Amino acid sequence: MSSSTAPSPSHDDHDADREKGAPDPCAGPARDLWTVDEHLADVLASVSPLEPIELQLLDAQGCVLVEDVTVPVALPPFDNSSMDGYAVRVADVAGATEEFPAVLTVIGDVAAGADGLPEVGPGQAARIMTGAPLPPGAEAVVPVEWTDGGTGGGAATGMSAASAAPEGAAGEVRVHRAAEARAHVRARGSDVRAGGLALAAGTVLGPPQIGLLAAIGRGTVRVRPRPRVVVLSTGSELVQPGEQLGPGQIHDSNSFALAAAARDAGALAYRVGAVADDAESLRSTIEDQLIRADLIVTTGGVSVGAYDVVKEALTADGEVDFRRLAMQPGKPQGFGAIGAERIPLLALPGNPVSSYVSFELFVRPAIRALMGVEDLHRPRVRAVLDADAPLRSPAGRRQFLRGVYDRETGAVTPVGGAGSHLIAALAHADCLLVVPEETESVAPGAELEVVLLG
Repeated sequence: MSSSTAPSPSHDDHDADREKGAPDPCAGPARDLWTVDEHLADVLASVSPLEPIELQLLDAQGCVLVEDVTVPVALPPFDNSSMDGYAVRVADVAGATEEFPAVLTVIGDVAAGADGLPEVGPGQAARIMTGAPLPPGAEAVVPVEWTDGGTGGGAATGMSAASAAPEGAAGEVRVHRAAEARAHVRARGSDVRAGGLALAAGTVLGPPQIGLLAAIGRGTVRVRPRPRVVVLSTGSELVQPGEQLGPGQIHDSNSFALAAAARDAGALAYRVGAVADDAESLRSTIEDQLIRADLIVTTGGVSVGAYDVVKEALTADGEVDFRRLAMQPGKPQGFGAIGAERIPLLALPGNPVSSYVSFELFVRPAIRALMGVEDLHRPRVRAVLDADAPLRSPAGRRQFLRGVYDRETGAVTPVGGAGSHLIAALAHADCLLVVPEETESVAPGAELEVVLLG
């Protein structure tokens, strides 16, 4: 039975037992092992970016642009005020002070969206709100705090609504400070100019990019859609979180972790309830999911146990190849394409750490490739090992250990052990420590490669 929270002889990837000297049930010539890089290359060679579609702006969040977007009109489209205050001529407020303010006649209000703007002449001012167009004749804006607000008193602390303003927003205003030309004015085209490049093809659309597209008037955009990823776990012992456990049962954690990881990678994730250890049920479930999948991920049932149904269900027609990788955890892996549409399927081990590490190394890059982004992989850095004892690693296997990375010191500390069932340690890690195949021991203070997960 495949396990998502604890190791079992039939569904574990057998790493722990093999390192203790137990014979490997799958043992064969070393040439039968795939390297991590070979398996990843095989996966990526079979995955192509999804075809572009036109989407509404909010539906395009997280998607990748497939064409350059140019600016149809300047942004902002007109000179406008960056402050609440008064639109004035520079000469009229030259030399103004608290003791000798410039006294100007208020000729009206200019609000955001206003039309039919008043023209500001010598000795005049127009009350203006933030974002409102600069009226003709005006050369600068003086903030309301530099004036008496038209009250005839001292410096104002705010602006009243036009309906509540003294003299019906007319009368006089005293300006206590001079202003330079274009002061507090946002110039037309100061953000982007008409005909300029707003966003380049290949841009991933986040909230700021969506906002820019809306600001320049784009209601839709052509993008590669977010991949639809179906995640399912296998095992008759699996029970949904929130349900009572019976004898020999455990809660299904893998499908939740991997669905969340798929979303984190940029996909639309669909989690399917755990499938019992029955090959026919598994085949039927997968066939039902093909209609909404760009990628299918299974977890559990890929090793050598009597109930490892993923291999049984998916090897009959030769569509999925099950292989052994020179890595720990995650030695057993499956990959292929199924259905008439040849939907990629990655079959991962059942133990939590094995499945999550496998997802990060193989599934996440595949999702990113479907999206059409350039950065397929997590960032990697070199870090100094902060540990009390050397790290041990099996010869000929690339080992991935959980750890916590300190960005300030550049040090990495292991979290938990090498067991592929230690989900609590995984939950507290923010990186993977990579021990190369040819390395059997890493001493404290030595440098090693670290994959950053956050």
